Amino acid sequence: MTGPLWEALPDGWGAGQVKHAATITLGKMLQGKDSGSDTRAPYMRAANVQPDGVLALENVNEMWFGEGELEQLSIRAGDVVVVEGGQGGFGRAAYIDQDVSGWGFQNSINRLRPLGEFDGRFIAFYLIALRASGFIRAYSNVVSMPHLTAEKLARIPIPLPPTEVQRGIADYLDRETAKIDTLIDEQQLLIEMLDERRDGVIAEAATKGVSPEVALVDSGVEWLGDIPEGWSVKALRRCGTLLTGSTPPTDNRSNFAEEPNERPWVRPQDLSSETRASAWLTADGWSKLRPVPAGSVLVGCIAYSLGSVGYLPVAATTNQQITCIIPAEEGRYLYYVMRAAKSELWAASQMNRVPILNNQRLGAIRVPVPPVEEQRLIAAYLDEQTEKIERLKVEAERFIELARERRSALITAAVTGQIDVREGA
Repeated sequence: MTGPLWEALPDGWGAGQVKHAATITLGKMLQGKDSGSDTRAPYMRAANVQPDGVLALENVNEMWFGEGELEQLSIRAGDVVVVEGGQGGFGRAAYIDQDVSGWGFQNSINRLRPLGEFDGRFIAFYLIALRASGFIRAYSNVVSMPHLTAEKLARIPIPLPPTEVQRGIADYLDRETAKIDTLIDEQQLLIEMLDERRDGVIAEAATKGVSPEVALVDSGVEWLGDIPEGWSVKALRRCGTLLTGSTPPTDNRSNFAEEPNERPWVRPQDLSSETRASAWLTADGWSKLRPVPAGSVLVGCIAYSLGSVGYLPVAATTNQQITCIIPAEEGRYLYYVMRAAKSELWAASQMNRVPILNNQRLGAIRVPVPPVEEQRLIAAYLDEQTEKIERLKVEAERFIELARERRSALITAAVTGQIDVREGA
């Protein structure tokens, strides 16, 4: 019997469906009220099951369970939990390595309880490999919201190696994936350190300059501290013209182009040191808006975008969540100053239902202003330094990508018997 991940299995292996390896139970619908004699208890939901078999149990929700339900919907060591629905998480699987006493689970989760001596770790690793292959997405119901129902999950083909072989594969994958995960964690830590290093370099050069011998004087501004002698401090509104971005012309898609062109429409998620638009306007849509010139500095000023900063290398239009600063002097330097002033952007914002930073408050933020030639020197220095750091980040991100590919390939090969996992083999 062939399967979704194998053409042939080793001698002595069987093949069947998930229902031959485990019982499958769907959790209960969310219950917000006590019906009279219920028990309030924590429950597992889709958000608790993360990619690659990771359980995240720090964020716990509770609901009411009827008499006997907690026993029926218990979670114990050896079980496997599989996300039933949702665009981002359906089909995620994780092995439960210790009892989760007193917990139940919601109907966004299917619980697999292995039959007999079947090893739940093997089931979880197999389902993780199957999801990574794309099989789960193709197999699930995706008419509206994708669902890996209990019935569909039960019918998924699965190898059925002897029990001792399952344990050997699971032990091998526990060891090898832990090694790979450690390497990935180290690279992720490196990326965090590089981000901190980049932010530190920007803050230091943008507010103190690049000359180590210059005398420093008190700026009179708390977030700046001392600045080089000969620099001034100005309100941001005196450093350029502040313009609020434009509301989209209409919701009619006829104003937006299907392909990239020379009429970019910039949104907060596009902001970076070399901002590139991810949407474009038609000629008619462009004519209804006010473009901002190349060299402008863009600042996200509402909700999730607040504090994000970008530099605009080409003329563009922007949406209304962005304030555009057309600089009076060196735009590239002003971009780095705004990066250094991120905490000030938040401090100046108003908190209603969502944080918002209007142009009056933004324009009142006081920033350092070196002589123009020094602005250019600082900008060039920071371009060079941040480019080096970004190259290191790209290398680390590529390492993580390759390590994850290696992890997935290793799991697939092991659970289908393509490699010999015995010690010393």
